[in-house]
Parts: sequence; C-alpha cells; structure tokens
Amino acid sequence: MREDAIVEVAAGVHLVHGSNTNWVILSEGDAVTLIDTGYPGDRPDVLASLDALGHSPKAIGAVLITHAHNDHLGSAEYLSSSFGVPVHLHEEELPHARREFLQQVSVGTVMRQAWRPGVLPWALHAIRSGGTADVRMTRPESFPGEGPLDLPGRPVPVHTPGHTAGHCVYHLPDAGVVISGDALVSGHPTSRTHGPQLLPNMFHAERTMAIASLARIETLAADVLLPGHGPVHHGSVGDAARRALELAD
Repeated sequence: MREDAIVEVAAGVHLVHGSNTNWVILSEGDAVTLIDTGYPGDRPDVLASLDALGHSPKAIGAVLITHAHNDHLGSAEYLSSSFGVPVHLHEEELPHARREFLQQVSVGTVMRQAWRPGVLPWALHAIRSGGTADVRMTRPESFPGEGPLDLPGRPVPVHTPGHTAGHCVYHLPDAGVVISGDALVSGHPTSRTHGPQLLPNMFHAERTMAIASLARIETLAADVLLPGHGPVHHGSVGDAARRALELAD
C-alpha cells in the first residue's frame, strides 16, 4: 500500500486507494464500517489500511458492498467466514454475490476491446489480482431496514441500478459525502477522461439504467464524491452527476 493511499475527507471518513479499486472506512471510536473490499489480491492492503487507522477486522460492524464485482467483493467472504462480519448488499444484488449468475464483463468482451488504450494493461492487472477468481458469498445479507443504517457513519443505501441490477451508492448526509462505487467514478485505467464520468460501456450490465441512475445521485446533498475508481472529487455531487450525464450523451 502506497504512502498516500489513505485519504481523510471528513472526521472518521477515509477513502483508501487499492491497486485499481477504492474502498472506504467509516470510523466511530473503536467501531468500523467497511464499504467494499477491493480485489482478492488487495486483501493485505485492506487489512493494512484498517491497521493504519488503529482497527482490526474484529472491529468491523459490517461490510457494505456497492455491487458484487470481483474488484469490490474480493475479501467479503473472507471477512465474513474468518471474523463473523455481516456483509450487506441490496436485495437484488444478493444472488449475484452468491454467484447464482455473473453480471460482469466477460474475458471475451475485454479481449475484443484490447486494442483500446489502457484496456490490455488493466485486464492483465485484473487477472493477476483475482478478477476471475471465485469470490462467491455463502451468507450475504440484505439491509436490515430502510434509511440510515445503525452503523458507524450512518450510511444511507441508495439503489442505483445499471452497472449491476442491485448496485447501491451510500450517502453520508451528515458528512456531505456520497460513496458511489461504479455508478459514478472520477477515473479508470481504461478511460482517457478525467473527472466525474460513467465507466466505459462494456462494464455496465444495462447502460440505459446506469444513465438513469445518475439522476438519483444528482439529488443527493453532498460536496464530496468517493468513487470506486479514481481520486476523491470535491465539489457538488449533483454537478458531478450532471457532468457524467453530459459526457454519456
């Protein structure tokens, strides 16, 4: 984990840059909420980032997953089976997490796009990091209720389908933060665009729905965006969503 990997954006709110994917640590005293877990190969960095902030895996009250792609779900089953940590996703994402189906870009699709700048290096990294590994969950759980979750940070899940059917972003109203997973990013190795944007088309299960979900993100009151890929974005999240929509159009 590089020295500048952990970025504090508000009291108790830290974005962590993994190898190619971000995760978020929300802290309240000795308790922690972990949002996303990177690739399977990012596990040492997940544990190191917790340790750097003074926490052990046993302090995790819950893991929240934006969506069940390998680069976000990577260590969820490990944390659940090894430490008894509950892992929550939107109910529509549960069968995806159990790998009853796989709603993820195929190797064949990636290879057909390998001529595009950045795609081949990204694909090689993804494979080395566990992008095709079996990370299925045995006991994923839906959210225990609607509205703010009774966890550090009081995150509010917001269903934003399109990238996957059950994709969720997490809103921290008190901190003015949106944790956006892959519904809205600020960069990606396969994109030549910088700043708020949708991921390239091949990554979305349903691009039309992904575009429509930007309208949901646009309504969230926040001035810090913590994406699944790319750096922290400071500024109106509504403006960020509108910029991504303009680029998509």
